[in-house]
Amino acid sequence: MTDQNDKQSKIAKLKLLRIVRDLSKKRARHTEFITVYIPAGYNIQGTIDQISSELGTARNIKTTSTRKNVTGALEKMLQTLRLYKRTPEHGLAIFSGNISEREGQMDFKVWEIEPPEDLRVKMYKCDQVFYLEPLMEQIETKIVYGLLVVDRREANLAFLKGKHIIPIMRLDSMVPGKFRVGGQSAQRFARTIEGMAKDWYKKVGDKAVKSFNPHEIAGLIVGGPGPTKEDFVKGDFLSTDLKNKVIAVKNIGYTDEYGLKELVEKSEDVLKESEAMLEKKAVEKVLTLLATRKELVAKGEENVKRALEMGAVEELIISESLDESIFDQMIDKAHETGADVIIVTNRTQEGKQIESLGKAAAILRYALA
Repeated sequence: MTDQNDKQSKIAKLKLLRIVRDLSKKRARHTEFITVYIPAGYNIQGTIDQISSELGTARNIKTTSTRKNVTGALEKMLQTLRLYKRTPEHGLAIFSGNISEREGQMDFKVWEIEPPEDLRVKMYKCDQVFYLEPLMEQIETKIVYGLLVVDRREANLAFLKGKHIIPIMRLDSMVPGKFRVGGQSAQRFARTIEGMAKDWYKKVGDKAVKSFNPHEIAGLIVGGPGPTKEDFVKGDFLSTDLKNKVIAVKNIGYTDEYGLKELVEKSEDVLKESEAMLEKKAVEKVLTLLATRKELVAKGEENVKRALEMGAVEELIISESLDESIFDQMIDKAHETGADVIIVTNRTQEGKQIESLGKAAAILRYALA
């Protein structure tokens, strides 16, 4: 039963990813798009009352076009909300706005999303864009990174799931700090300290190897003040598989929980690049097979659908611009048959290559007749 729930959750998140990417492209001319989040367990009538109050306020907006767009969006949202007798199990995210590209024309649309995980935020927001961060956090949790901050005094290990840092353990070192000893005693003491430092690195490395499965994390990010972090990564303190997972080594000022937060902040560029690499590698694999073993690739909607129906797909690479009903059918069938799924955006070179192949491609488990 748990496996079935996990599968349904993955399907829901993949479908949610498509909707969120679509919503992220929408732009209003002024602050006319309405975003509402209703948390799990919250009385939906309270939100209906709030939107009704906002509608009354919006009727006083001086600019005619903005007033029409805001009141129209709020009225559409109220119509939709009144269809619900209660808040869905995990809460409700609802977006409304005039999406017409021509000024003066009206094309109001409402998106209502029942998220795969509990919403914990209550929000009403009127802006030029839809606010999508709470939904993005639910999507991003499928990608997990390892975090390790270390110096000669302490180390902290954690997972990064989406935007959330999940501490694993803190380790304290017995390596002495600065000392004042002269002559030969200083040399002996320095050698002793270096030996203790290596033992400390080994201890941290052993804990990291036990905590971070290289096959379950997208990458390992290491940070710390001074040269300690480089000494640790360059030394023989991590397994080869885990060392190969290191995607960044960052200079930070702390090694406590604040240091973990600082490490994430300084690694935003790396994290975005790493996630983009998942798309890039999948598309490169498709193109390589097309050049070397094209019988192991299906491309285009019809060929990919046929391969999915036969259970022959190992990895489905699908464009976010694919027709919604076909997109959903392929996602459902992929998970029903145990195929991995990667969604590519049409804003990247890789995404454009998948579009040129018919917006969908599949790496096959075996050649089809």
